[in-house]
Amino acid sequence: MSASPGPGDHVPAKQRGPVVLRRGQVQSTTTDQRLLDNRGPSDWLHSDPWRVLRIQTEFVEGFGLLAELPRAVSVFGSARTPRDAPEYAMGRQLGAALAHAGWAVITGGGPGIMEATNRGASEAGGLSVGLGIELPFEQSLNEWVDLGLEFRYFFARKTMFVKYAQAFVILPGGFGTMDELFEALTLVQTRKVNQFPVILMGSDFWAPLLAWLRDSFIPRGLIAPGDLDLFHVTDDVDEAVRHIGEAFELRHDKPAVATGDEHPGTYDT
Repeated sequence: MSASPGPGDHVPAKQRGPVVLRRGQVQSTTTDQRLLDNRGPSDWLHSDPWRVLRIQTEFVEGFGLLAELPRAVSVFGSARTPRDAPEYAMGRQLGAALAHAGWAVITGGGPGIMEATNRGASEAGGLSVGLGIELPFEQSLNEWVDLGLEFRYFFARKTMFVKYAQAFVILPGGFGTMDELFEALTLVQTRKVNQFPVILMGSDFWAPLLAWLRDSFIPRGLIAPGDLDLFHVTDDVDEAVRHIGEAFELRHDKPAVATGDEHPGTYDT
């Protein structure tokens, strides 16, 4: 596995200003919803093969957009966080600190903490990436996204968050944020990704979850005690960025693993 490009290497040209989204008028149902709804007679013979091609297109577009992305960090958090909230300020500070350290940032491209992180990175001169998702209500990519793409399928979008990042940072959020957190931890626990830092920011917010994992999961043998070491909790932006950098250097000091994957991502399978 070769090292990812550094901050001084080629970076895709920034695309400032409005990002052209794939969709026009917002529909009452989404592509994901129609794919997963199996009520009524199957239409596989008539429409599902075309859906397979559309899914393939999502992956091709994502790979094409992000193929030359320099080393990057995916940041997750609530879309509902207001701009005057402390968590918004933390996200903005984090985006700027990552940019100064030579990292591109990848978010879901929406409002709230996603906007804050994109904003901080863009204002600091870094590369700010937004990977949006088609929803049944209006939510376009935020104005601080330099490089953006809207996905129809959650699973294609999730692949991009992992394949093109060297770390995850999770700020306070709801169901979507929890989904992304536990998917990241599952990938690390099962060694689908190696030396992949998962950082939780906002210790007060995460404390009840950590207590639940420690007091309910470990005694029942549902996770191992060492699984609590798969993530790092901090309130310090500089500490988070330093932890990411140290893990990155450690990973790339080790011998490369032949994966057959031409992109220097994090997958070993």
